[in-house]
Amino acid sequence: MTISPARRLTATLYGYAFLDDFVLLYPVYALLFADSGLTVWQISSLFALWSVTGVLLEIPSGAWADAVSRRLLLWVGPLLTAAGFTLWVLVPSYWAFALGFVLWGIKGALGSGALEALVYEELDRLGAAGRYGRVMGRARAAGLVGVMAAMGLAGPVFAFGGYSVVGVASVLACLLTAVVATRFPEHRAADSGATSGEGWVRPLRAGLAEARGDRSVRAALLLVPAVTAVWGALDEYTPLLVRDTGVAENAVSHWLLLIWAGATVGGLLAGPAQRLGRGGFAGILAGSALALAAGAGARTPVGIGLVALAFCGFQLASVLADARLQESIAGTGRATLTSVAGVGTDLATVAVFGAYAVVGSATSHATAFALSAVPYLLVALTVAAGRRGTAGRSAARTSDATARP
Repeated sequence: MTISPARRLTATLYGYAFLDDFVLLYPVYALLFADSGLTVWQISSLFALWSVTGVLLEIPSGAWADAVSRRLLLWVGPLLTAAGFTLWVLVPSYWAFALGFVLWGIKGALGSGALEALVYEELDRLGAAGRYGRVMGRARAAGLVGVMAAMGLAGPVFAFGGYSVVGVASVLACLLTAVVATRFPEHRAADSGATSGEGWVRPLRAGLAEARGDRSVRAALLLVPAVTAVWGALDEYTPLLVRDTGVAENAVSHWLLLIWAGATVGGLLAGPAQRLGRGGFAGILAGSALALAAGAGARTPVGIGLVALAFCGFQLASVLADARLQESIAGTGRATLTSVAGVGTDLATVAVFGAYAVVGSATSHATAFALSAVPYLLVALTVAAGRRGTAGRSAARTSDATARP
């Protein structure tokens, strides 16, 4: 039986996304840090280091992905994460955690931009670029299914062997992710000058030139971090939020399943939601922000359901923002520009980690989550205002045209 090129691409993508997030350490590593004696400030500094690593390497790695094989970067990255998780298990200490996050940050930089660019251009080659939002939404959903599977298994595995066995299982997942990544189709030829230095500088210049010259590209580049940074940072604190509602520690991972089930649904809704305009997009952000504030403010397990609803909307908005960016890019620096958006996300995420450390140390995790809804309300108002401005300009142009003799 012959597998169609499109089916091979999507099957590999969904398998990669699932395994990349099927890491049993995810729902418990914040607890590992706390149980190793780290303070909220130290934990936040680890998350910030993770993001800073991405900031420093994101754009160079994106330009490199435009110059060499994107598939290469996608299978090298998980090997680095496997090495980091091994350190966490063998020598659980602040500096081991820090080095592990640096390796994880490098992995994220290598894959960010490379994955989106590979998938979009392979779909475009098959005449299916319009399916990008739906495909990536399903990939995000597959990744979150991996997260939920890890959450479901983390409790029993932790009860059986503690952090060491959870860590070994996570390392194996990373190795499997690298194997699957080698199966990605890639019909784009690597830049012949990639090894000379000019190979990655050339796509970097081309991508930045497109951003400077195209207003729609600049707007899309700003929208991605505005939508993804805050809830991406909050993700790291969800186990602490859930535990503070009073649930037993061994049940934390099960409550987290509810949150990520909501985010999974958000990814699956991306295809139909591509038809939404600015008003609908703004409504998703505003509604999700209100759900986040109300759910966190409830300080009860029941409120976690509203947090799950908020994560559903934030995931949906993130996929739509990425699709808008990919559709706006016309040049050859696709991975570079996607990485520029990633840098914006990482910088904003570092700021969120810092703000969370201040608020979370002075008040509570519930308060920090509730206040995190404010940036989304501001973004929703900005998007809605942009919609009104666009409508006003269109009406003015129509009026001028009518008035002309």
